[in-house]
Amino acid sequence: SRPAAISAHQGERGQRHRPGPVHHVFLYAAAELFPDCQPELTFKALRNQDLQEVTLEREGKVLLRFAIANGFRNIQNFVQKLKRGKCPYDYVEVMACPSGCLNGGAQVRPKDGVSPREWTGKLETMYRSLPSHRPEDNPLSDLLYKTWLQGSHSDKSRAMLHTSYHALEKTSNALNIKW
Repeated sequence: SRPAAISAHQGERGQRHRPGPVHHVFLYAAAELFPDCQPELTFKALRNQDLQEVTLEREGKVLLRFAIANGFRNIQNFVQKLKRGKCPYDYVEVMACPSGCLNGGAQVRPKDGVSPREWTGKLETMYRSLPSHRPEDNPLSDLLYKTWLQGSHSDKSRAMLHTSYHALEKTSNALNIKW
């Protein structure tokens, strides 16, 4: 059997964060929803490097607004904004680890004398040096869709891989009423 190929998601190189899901989803959404726009992936740090946003704009109007929130403090802030209905983002990539998954607890720890920040920087550099591809161009994905799911737009693929979201009305429980 062949060893697994290691590659990176295609995204904008040279960003502080590694190209990942938010990069791919942003580029894909921009191409699908606004084919006449040329998206530019330029992330802007908000309060800190673990909270960044990218926007797609046309004639000064924001068409898409995406964010990356790393670390529990940033996640808690996003949850509070969502609860208050004040979250302006179309998509948010959330990772519990500060500096993202490359700094996660399951990663190889740095050797003595190497700071965690320096180690994470080295990992980001190595990740960015990998060859990249668009996930939708993966021949294995095509094979799986054809052989197991009867095509990418089949009822079976929608049932197994897709979901939808809708608002739920808040229900009141008579047992919780304060007398």
